[in-house]
Amino acid sequence: MNNTATSSTNNTLCPTVRKQIGKTTYIVRVHFSQTAKETMEDKIKRLLREEVRKM
Repeated sequence: MNNTATSSTNNTLCPTVRKQIGKTTYIVRVHFSQTAKETMEDKIKRLLREEVRKM
């Protein structure tokens, strides 16, 4: 990923990632739920466990 920056959407700052593939530039804005029940670390671990279980 080329750049990480912040942009303003609805008066709140959210991280964005800009990735260029060929002649197309993708801009992804990231936001986090204030009511989430699990941390990002817990979510990644859960996704990895599920992926390993499928193999």
